[in-house]
Amino acid sequence: MRRILGILSAGFFLGVVNLAAQVPCPKSPVIINTPEDKLMLAVNGADSPQTQVDVLNKFEAEHADSKFIPCVNEYLTATYVKMQDFDKAIEAGEKDVAAQYLDVNLLTNLMKAYVGAGKASDTAFELINQAPQLIHDELMQTSSSKPADAAKEEEGNAELIKDIRAYMEYAFFQLLPRVTEPAKRVQDLDAFLKAYPDTANMNQVNVQYFVAYQMMGDAAKVYEYGNKAAESDAANASTLNMVADAFATAKEPHTKEAEEYAKKALDLATDMQKPENMSDDQFKTFKDTQMGLAHATLGYVALTEGSASHHVAPAIKEFETAVDLLASNPQLQARTLYFLGYANEVLYPPHHHSAADALTKCIALDTPWKAQAEELLEKVKKAH
Repeated sequence: MRRILGILSAGFFLGVVNLAAQVPCPKSPVIINTPEDKLMLAVNGADSPQTQVDVLNKFEAEHADSKFIPCVNEYLTATYVKMQDFDKAIEAGEKDVAAQYLDVNLLTNLMKAYVGAGKASDTAFELINQAPQLIHDELMQTSSSKPADAAKEEEGNAELIKDIRAYMEYAFFQLLPRVTEPAKRVQDLDAFLKAYPDTANMNQVNVQYFVAYQMMGDAAKVYEYGNKAAESDAANASTLNMVADAFATAKEPHTKEAEEYAKKALDLATDMQKPENMSDDQFKTFKDTQMGLAHATLGYVALTEGSASHHVAPAIKEFETAVDLLASNPQLQARTLYFLGYANEVLYPPHHHSAADALTKCIALDTPWKAQAEELLEKVKKAH
């Protein structure tokens, strides 16, 4: 059976953590009655983000040699993020990075900008990997000399460190799917694991390795990380379906594991409860799609195992069930219709009429499966 790539994507949702207030420009103290002091008074007293930007840009133009310019860029980064002008936020923040100026506040706002803009640059990943050490160095320090106050401050800092590290991981998994070169994805994953060996998101690490190796066509690694992903994300119907689909439709199918994961995905999808953030229609579409994918995979397994003996009636039954459930996804539905038509031809004696009907419906969906379905339909007509 031909190998299918790109049908499924690694879908996952990580909640954005609540980041507590951080100190901007800890390396740039302001002296009273200096131009920098007047600048900060103007920035803090501004009635809008745009006014803040104007004030900051004016200062930068008039005091280009000021040692306070890195702090100006840091405030510009934060303000542009607030305005959702992410490209300008990145431009301002990266000026500081290029000048080797970086603190936790700047890092966090820059990462918000990268995520908001969807820009998966080398700089973004390098900053994510630098984050654990930077966060530790800056936030593990306490300012109080009293033991009780210091202990309370350390407790608050520890919670903040946890939150910011969690956001860095969130940013990584938001940006990684935008890396189009699979070998680069693997490199980014390797570097991430080195920086975050204790990550709580190993399930997503395994899923992303699986996706990258699938893109590369590395069958051995796909099998390795597919099993890892299915094991570490065993309660996620989407992950199980993704792995099961890849295993069932590979050039050399792993039918045993594909069947096992598809059955688990089907059970999970059947018992799925509607999340609060989904409408009824969205939930029905999602649930039907997951159930449809599981039935389709069971169909591929039955077709693979029954083709030699022409015992493919179980495959036909699974494909027929899947076709209706996949109505919201034309490409998946077209693929299933193609194999439904194919299975009806493998059956002995062949069901030419049923095969032609499925292939005609596949062609009508006008997907990448159209040409293949037209070719098979011509053979069916000649055999009929």
